[in-house]
Amino acid sequence: MSRPVRVRFAPSPTGPLHIGGVRTALYNYLFARKMGGKMLLRIEDTDQNRFVPGAEDYIMEALKWVGIEIDEGQGTGGPHAPYRQSERREIYQKEAQRLIDEGKAYYAFDTAEELDVMRKRLEEANAPAAQYNAITRMQMRNSLTMTPEDVKARMEAGEPFVIRLKTPRKEEVRLNDLIRGWVNVHSSAIDDKVLLKSDGLPTYHLANIVDDHLMGITHVIRGEEWLPSAPLHVLLYRYLGWEDTMPQFAHLPLLLKPEGNGKLSKRDADLGGFPIFPLQWTDPFSGVVAKGFREEGYLPEATINFLALLGWNPGTEQELFTMDELIASFDLTQVHKAGARFDIQKAQWFNHQYIRLQTDADLAPTVQQQAEAAGFTCSLDKAEKIAALLKGRVNFAHEIFTEAGTIFNAPTTYDEAIVTAKWNEDAKQAVMVFHEALQSFDGEFIADTIKHSLGDAMQQAGIKQGKIMQAMRVALTGSGAGPDLMLTMEIIGKNETVTRLEKALATLG
Repeated sequence: MSRPVRVRFAPSPTGPLHIGGVRTALYNYLFARKMGGKMLLRIEDTDQNRFVPGAEDYIMEALKWVGIEIDEGQGTGGPHAPYRQSERREIYQKEAQRLIDEGKAYYAFDTAEELDVMRKRLEEANAPAAQYNAITRMQMRNSLTMTPEDVKARMEAGEPFVIRLKTPRKEEVRLNDLIRGWVNVHSSAIDDKVLLKSDGLPTYHLANIVDDHLMGITHVIRGEEWLPSAPLHVLLYRYLGWEDTMPQFAHLPLLLKPEGNGKLSKRDADLGGFPIFPLQWTDPFSGVVAKGFREEGYLPEATINFLALLGWNPGTEQELFTMDELIASFDLTQVHKAGARFDIQKAQWFNHQYIRLQTDADLAPTVQQQAEAAGFTCSLDKAEKIAALLKGRVNFAHEIFTEAGTIFNAPTTYDEAIVTAKWNEDAKQAVMVFHEALQSFDGEFIADTIKHSLGDAMQQAGIKQGKIMQAMRVALTGSGAGPDLMLTMEIIGKNETVTRLEKALATLG
């Protein structure tokens, strides 16, 4: 009988969460929900030299913002606590000692200088790989080349040591990746990785295998950069006696630079002027601020939709997905092997689509706040109307106020090309007739009634409305193009409409 699906997202608190990490978390979440399983959050903080204050809280806030719900783990709790690896060192030490006792690992006392000498020697000899392995370990200072008495004496004297995996010399290591198929690696290509560091903390390799086993993880879904380490992890499962319950692996494609050549980096984002982190991040050491998708105006729904399709294709023409639709459609076998180009214009397109789906009431507070910050009076009712008028023309909510410049400010200049082409005697006559009609207008000043009033005025004057609308727009906004003119007049109000028509007649003649 198959085990219930359990996946984990296990980031390191070494700084802000990369947007690629968010995608990894998303794929784990979609798979878990699709399979009726659980999503765990584990913090990999065993590299204390790279620990950054605030990073752990940032990770949890970022996941919450995009709508990824954690069932168990750091910040949530659960039966396998603690979920910080730095608080689980005794568990790892016990398993490392078991490997020592069973002859599957060994103590190594080599200094950094001795390791450098070994690598340099191998490089000068044009060795296939300058690494600590089944051949070179017999020339180094470790428990395989020392007497037990010597090893004991060194340990009792407090000499620093690490524990290394004793990799077999001639074995084939195989794993069936859910995305990439069978991966075969000869053990001669695998070095004797450090499992336990001299500070007593484990490396990624030991900690993750132990934790994934003890926490019942059934599927390890992680980035492609960990694929070279996967055969080593298979060996560890075998050596620890857990091969029968080893999780299935799925290694996700890289996120590539916008031009498609190479892995996406923070430098690419800085050069391109786009965010690479889900939330804004202030470096606690330098004070440097990095852009965040949230603060740049991206909606969480749009961000998730964009990320989901970076490396996965549902096999249909559908592009807009709710989280529930993503869960229902997601299939690991449809994740691509090749890297996915990070197209920020596509991210903006998704945000545009979701801005259009936002209610006017949801967008109104942003418009109102920006208007008032700029010194204008703007009621929520007016802000809602502005949102309705302009949300189809912007990618971000904060752009609505910018687009609304002609609503808050009467034109001071008029589009010369439109004036030259369209400001003729019919146009002047139309503006004067409409101006007069507004003087006696006593109905509700809304788009529909304005439209009827304008139509009636033009009909009585014998002027074809289609020929003068661009000139009418120039008179009211200064521009020959823009959003619905009737709704624009409704928003600026009758008095302002009359004033702008008078100004246009006086200025343009």
